[in-house]
Amino acid sequence: MHDSSLMKESDQKEKWIVLGLLWCVCLLNYADRQAISSLFPLLEKDFGFSKAQLGMIGSAFMVVYAISSPIAGFLGDRLSRKGLILGGCLFWSLMTGMTGMCAKLWQFVTARSLIGLGESVYFPSAASLLSDYHGVQTRSTALSFHQSAVYLGTIVGGWLGAVIAAHFGWRWAFYGFGLAGICFSLILWVRLRDISRGGKEGSKSPPMEDEESGMLVRFSRVLKSPGVPLLMAAFACVNGVGAIFLVWAPTFLFEKFHLSLVSAGFSAVATIQLASAVSCPLSGILADHLSLTIRSARMLVQIAALLLGLFCVVAVGHAGTLPILFASMISFGFCKGGYDGGIFASAFDLVESRDRASLVGLMNLLGWGGGALGPLLVGWITTYGRGTPMERMSGAISWSSIAYLMAAGLILAAYLRQRTPQSDSISSGVEDRR
Repeated sequence: MHDSSLMKESDQKEKWIVLGLLWCVCLLNYADRQAISSLFPLLEKDFGFSKAQLGMIGSAFMVVYAISSPIAGFLGDRLSRKGLILGGCLFWSLMTGMTGMCAKLWQFVTARSLIGLGESVYFPSAASLLSDYHGVQTRSTALSFHQSAVYLGTIVGGWLGAVIAAHFGWRWAFYGFGLAGICFSLILWVRLRDISRGGKEGSKSPPMEDEESGMLVRFSRVLKSPGVPLLMAAFACVNGVGAIFLVWAPTFLFEKFHLSLVSAGFSAVATIQLASAVSCPLSGILADHLSLTIRSARMLVQIAALLLGLFCVVAVGHAGTLPILFASMISFGFCKGGYDGGIFASAFDLVESRDRASLVGLMNLLGWGGGALGPLLVGWITTYGRGTPMERMSGAISWSSIAYLMAAGLILAAYLRQRTPQSDSISSGVEDRR
């Protein structure tokens, strides 16, 4: 009895240690991808890059991240998740450090592309591993806490990158983040533990039916789930708007409101990300509460957040003073977090647990594929559109609110599909197999 109690206590402690480790990796993941956006004014000054070329650098990461995500998701359901997380962290950290050595456009595009390749491996495996460590009693708590590292990592990347660049030069920002990731990879190698899917480390539970199915079989199974393709398309629309703010907001504040490089880098991400960090868990709690009486309530919460958010996007583009701009950005961040809280929770309700990593990979394919278009379009419009460059950028940001309207419509369509008798039968079958 005493040994059993110690084992249970050990298991409880381990699952929170794993959450803490992955929280740190996720923070580095997002800090590395965000740091370069705060440094665009310096790259433009040093190398004469146009806004279109900077948009190309910003989108290169997202394009490769999107394309490689389905394969990363499939591997996350088949291979060692620890190995994938460790290898991905080490690789993208090395590429981040090498970004500091770049001097030509093609070198920046290549480096950012390789960072996207490395980072695509992380999220499917991490979400799957956390779902196995944390059962139904703590799974939502673990995933929500893990999500908070996304927002804080974005702040750290935007602000700390600008601080390092201001004091030591922009190259040292990449050297610093790269070195931090390499050092943490050593900690993962020593401390992170993988476990069997659906059980604890070393368990002898039998494999689930069709566990060894191929990539196309898994993807087909996921895409046939009612509503899943619609949720993926909505994710692409929302990510396009989010990517615009991540890539161009620091430059928007720097050039339109004449903030310093450090202030622009920090304000652009802190206002949005801190608001999202607050609203994301609140939206999850609200959705869980509503789900007791309303089916697919997570989707309804997402729809409401998007409809409110589209007005905030328009307000940001038309803001003429800093107080109005910051109020609009905070409101946008709050609405963004309201949507983000149900990104994977809504989709996980529609598929089997054996396909979780593959689902995340497919969602990232469309989500970041759509996200890649946003910064590229804003950069192109700012460079070649009518009016002054700042008028063109402001207008492009405002018009991106249409993507939020489209996303709300797609999620509504997915919600309505869940109300049909056919989808009722399919969803019941998924729950029975769990």
